[in-house]
Parts: sequence; C-alpha cells; structure tokens
Amino acid sequence: MDPITIIASIVLVGGIALGIIIGLPVAVAMGLPSALAILLLLDWDDAAFTSAQKIFGASNSFTLLAIPLFILAGGLMNTGGIATRLIDLALVVAGRLPASLAQTTIVANAMFGAVSGASVASAAAVGTVLTPRMRKEGYSPGFAATVNAASSPSGMLIPPSNTFIIYALVSGGSIGALFMAGVGPGLLWALICVLMVAWYARKRPELRATGPRPTFGQVVIVFLKAIPALLMIFIVIGGIILGWFTATESAAIAVIYSFVLGLIQRTLPFKALPGILLEATKVTGIIMFLIGVSGILGYVLAFARIPQLVTTGLLGFTSNPVVILLIIMVVLLLAGTVMDPTPAILIFTPIFLPVVTAVGVDPIHFGAMMVFNMCLGNISPPIGNNLFVAARVGGVRIETVFKGIWPFFWALCIGLLIVTFVPVLSTWLPTVMGLMG
Repeated sequence: MDPITIIASIVLVGGIALGIIIGLPVAVAMGLPSALAILLLLDWDDAAFTSAQKIFGASNSFTLLAIPLFILAGGLMNTGGIATRLIDLALVVAGRLPASLAQTTIVANAMFGAVSGASVASAAAVGTVLTPRMRKEGYSPGFAATVNAASSPSGMLIPPSNTFIIYALVSGGSIGALFMAGVGPGLLWALICVLMVAWYARKRPELRATGPRPTFGQVVIVFLKAIPALLMIFIVIGGIILGWFTATESAAIAVIYSFVLGLIQRTLPFKALPGILLEATKVTGIIMFLIGVSGILGYVLAFARIPQLVTTGLLGFTSNPVVILLIIMVVLLLAGTVMDPTPAILIFTPIFLPVVTAVGVDPIHFGAMMVFNMCLGNISPPIGNNLFVAARVGGVRIETVFKGIWPFFWALCIGLLIVTFVPVLSTWLPTVMGLMG
C-alpha cells in the first residue's frame, strides 16, 4: 500500500472514530472523513465527480423505497389504534403469567414490531398504553420502563425489518431470506425477556400477581378486533415469501392497508396525517443521508483494500470460525454502545462479511447475528435510543433505566451467543421456504 493510501485510510478510520467520540452526528462523522480521504486519493475534479456518483449510486435503489414506506406504515398504525388492539390481544395471551402486565409488554412489543418493523415506535406505542396500567397495579416506574426498553428491539428482528433491508442492500442478500432469518432470533429475544421477568417475579412478591382470567366471549372479541392487524403480517410477509410482490411493493401495500384500516375503524384522524408524514420524512432523511454517505465510504474502503487487509489480518491470526465470530461479536457490541444500527451496518458489513464468508459462515446467518448485535446496541448505555424513549414515555429519569437494563442486557448477550453459534436458529426457516441462495 502506497503512503498516500495509508494516510487516507488513517484519516478515514481515525476520523470516523474521533467524530463519534466527540459527539458529532453519525452522518457527519462518516461523511467528513470519507470526503477528506477521497480528496487524498484523487484530484479535486475526480473526487467531486466520484463522490457525487457514489452518493447517487448508493441511494438510487428501488429496494430502499421500502424503508420510508415501512416507516410511514408504522406511524399510521401507531396513530390509527392498531397498537392498542395488539396490546389487548397480548393481555389475553400473557395475562395469566406472573407479572402479567410486564409479560404483556414483551408480547405486545413483539407483535407491534411484527407489523411496524420499528423498535423505537414499538417502545413509544406500547409504553404509552401499558406504563400507566403497570403503575396503577403497583409496578415501580423504573421496572416498567426497563421491561419496555429491553423487549422493544425484538421488532428489529421480527419481519418486516428496515435493518435487514439495509443489510441486504450492503451484502447483496435476499430480503425475503433475511426477513425469515430474523424470526427465530426475534422470538428468542422475546423469550429471554419473558424468562427474566419471571425470574424477577420469583424474587419480588409484588410482581407475582396474574391478571384476571378473561371469559371465552372476551377472548373472541379481542381476537376478532386484532385480526385486521394480524392479517397485515400475513399479507406483507406472505406476499414477499410467495413471490407475489417485492419488499418495496409490500411496504406500499402496508401503507395503503394501514391508512384504509384507520379510516374504516375511524381511529385515524385526518389532522394527524401532517405530523405522521413529517416524522416519517425526518427519519427517512436521516437514513438516506447515511446511505448516501456510505457510498463514498464504501469506495474509499475498496480503494484502500481495507476489507481485504482485515480479512488477511484476522485469518493470519486464526482460521477458527468460532474465534473470528467472537472477535467480530465483541467489536460490534462495543460499536453498538456509541452507534445506531444503520451506520454500524453500513460501516462494518463490507469489512467483516468477506472475513466470515472466507471461513464458511453463511451471509444470511451473519446478517441475523449482526442485527441481533445492533439490537443490543439499542439498549446499551449511553446511546441506546430505546432507553431514552422508554424513559420518556415511562416518566422516569434515564439513569434509572440505565441501572435497570443491565441484567436484561447480559441475559440477551447469552442469546447473542446462541444466535452466533447455533446458525440453524436463523437459517432453518429460510431453508424450509426455499429462500437460501
């Protein structure tokens, strides 16, 4: 590697790390070092032209249209009352378990994640409805917020998942296969949270109470009200799996379905639409800017041959896939404490994917492992977004949630080990459905 390329690589890697450490917005922390590195590698005119080309190329994808559409669908569902119906169904499912309202929070987060694909939206919707009930039943506000924060990232794993769409874009994998690969890890995440709450219930008598047993008629009514929301899961995911439409088309159907359902049930006021559209636009703008900047980042990484150097270095250190996966897992866990999932996937996928494929790890399995890692980042201090959302809707100080989340975090780290070293958990469903390439 020539000296200029070495300097550009140092500027790129060191600049991104420094930007994140000093608290720059992640898009800026990625963009500025990438721009400086490409200026070192090319002359001004070529650098400007290549940067514009790479930004456009990274953003110009039909698949990426699914992201703003799923974000919009989640906003429509949240405002349109679908979350409330799913929470009522979760109460029926988990109401007889110890610490029933806490268990309901976990089940509701998994259900809402399955129709919205957004963990932060899930934490906001479920927490807003269930936290007041939990307080009324004697749960401490900090415990209620912690359970909501810990269980909400399951929505990033259970399809549809915007995070898997980003990984598919970078890795070239099948979105349908990745969606199905997230089902097992997503259910494992929810199960670990259920077991943790049950463990707390054994230690704390005030949590042992179960909910009232619903009558058969009440169960039927709740289930019938939830059918439209559940039907959306089968339409969106089933359509992708059966090849009826692409992920982007399914996202458009989700928007139309959510909008029409809200109008029919009269739960979606027209005056709320501008706010929903504005919020979806803001989130989409941030994600698309990150993706555009990642085009320059990817060019510099390829030019400097950084993925090849990392692959050579790790394989020179060890060819044992277990050790390599452990090293990558630790790196991603550390990165998740200071980075959101989208930029982390955009940065680390092109670096680590060649390494794991060289030792025989399936890219679909690695995608499930990586997204599970990023879910842990969403609940790890000091950056985890879900912690702040859960604290806000729960009306508690963020320090309280920081303190309470650690037992859940370490238990979910065991789940990460299972996802990492039991690949069948994430590959069996795509394989059965014939989606593995």
